[in-house]
Amino acid sequence: MSFATPLENEHRSLGASFTDFAGWQMPLKYDSDLTEHHAVRSVAGLFDLSHMGEIDVTGPDAAAFLGHALAGEFTAVAPGRAKYSLICNDDGGVIDDLVAYRLGADQFLVVANASNAGTVFAKLTERAAGFDVAVTDRSQTTALIALQGPAAEAILLTLVPSAEAATVQELKYYAATTATVAGIPVLLGRTGYTGEDGFELYVPNENAVQLWRALLEPTVRAGGVPAGLACRDSLRLEAGMALYGHELSLDITPFEAGLGRVVRLNKKFVGSEALAKIADTAPSRTLVGLVGTGKRAARAEYAVHDAYDPNSVIGVVTSGILSPTLGYPIALAYLDSERSRLGSTVLVDVRGGKLPFTVVKPPFYKRS
Repeated sequence: MSFATPLENEHRSLGASFTDFAGWQMPLKYDSDLTEHHAVRSVAGLFDLSHMGEIDVTGPDAAAFLGHALAGEFTAVAPGRAKYSLICNDDGGVIDDLVAYRLGADQFLVVANASNAGTVFAKLTERAAGFDVAVTDRSQTTALIALQGPAAEAILLTLVPSAEAATVQELKYYAATTATVAGIPVLLGRTGYTGEDGFELYVPNENAVQLWRALLEPTVRAGGVPAGLACRDSLRLEAGMALYGHELSLDITPFEAGLGRVVRLNKKFVGSEALAKIADTAPSRTLVGLVGTGKRAARAEYAVHDAYDPNSVIGVVTSGILSPTLGYPIALAYLDSERSRLGSTVLVDVRGGKLPFTVVKPPFYKRS
């Protein structure tokens, strides 16, 4: 079964090319993914992310329940704030990485990756037994539009009432509030997946087209563009952000992925016993950044070799591109931990040629 977002016809009218992503027909790019990438870095890009999963968790036990179901602690999250977390299986493998917004004392919105939305909903429903909560999947009725880039706030302020301008300007990173944009009530988040400032706007499907058109006009007027999944991937990689299915999977623990900071082992949650057993042991593999020279990019699944023993495979690339912003190859890779020293040189097998890359700590790009 293939799904279409409520904005499909808008994308087609803009000349988008499409790709199947997790069963959704999504805009890959409209003209040039490089043009879209640079527009987000310099001005702004408007993304349709309506394929993401939105799951309501409500009830008196909502915070305690999420503390049981996810790796993070949620009782101390203040209303209006968001938290990045992981949902793990009993063995400590990562089912998905997600963001949970606390909208009220007894109300959370969990936003899951499109490829895992159904699984996350099923797991949350299963884990809700014994808790006074309701878990409701809103994914098929909720649209999500993201405005990302250094001009995002200025663009958004042209569409909100003057009485709400301060609310937008004062909204912190990893926070959310209700707002009115172009006369439409929205849930407005400020998280982002591009390395730039930006906002996420959640609305019912029936308001999506009106909101998209309202946002697109000032975005284009400012020099921004509609942006597809191709540049979203290159932007997130420059920002050193993990993508499920590449840097995260059931076979990868949070410690290997460098996400031990989001795991709270002072409480019990699904997977905590398995993770506690390995928490004090250095993982055998580590996620690192790689920086190359020239124009030949390392791609996912390319083998990484020891520079002093070129026949020895010490890791694998999970994501890689020729960075549009930086002008040189960058990649994320899992390396044997003992071979992952920052500043060391490794060789990546790029189509039969073993090219030198330097091990670095992500991100590769940080906005000024």
